[in-house]
Amino acid sequence: MLLPKRVKYRRVHRGRMTGKALRGNKVTYGDFGLQATEPAWITSNQIEAARVAMTRYCKRFGKVWIKIFPDKPVTAKPAETRMGSGKGSPEYWVAVVKPGRVMFELGGVDEATAREALRLASAKLPIKCKFVKKEEGEQ
Repeated sequence: MLLPKRVKYRRVHRGRMTGKALRGNKVTYGDFGLQATEPAWITSNQIEAARVAMTRYCKRFGKVWIKIFPDKPVTAKPAETRMGSGKGSPEYWVAVVKPGRVMFELGGVDEATAREALRLASAKLPIKCKFVKKEEGEQ
């Protein structure tokens, strides 16, 4: 499970997920990628489940790059607690994903294998995703 080693502030504001991803919206490391088409918070458990699904399908061939990192803490208050008395304690970590963000990349496998592996990974995520290839002009 991914989480930061240390953070400056334990609790953060919820923020907003408006607009499209300006950075991380192209396939850079591998040959194929999984691109988000909706905004969402992706938890560290979901990232790990998608990674496991990809590596199991590829049978440890090829290479997987995870291009998102859960660095935002999500807090929760205990059930049946009265209002007030401050913000809850951090429960889990999320990565903020905007539309257009390439979340996972695959390299060293053929397109059919990559397509199926990324399809299995997308089934573990709470958003709609699309399969993208590296553009020819990029290096």
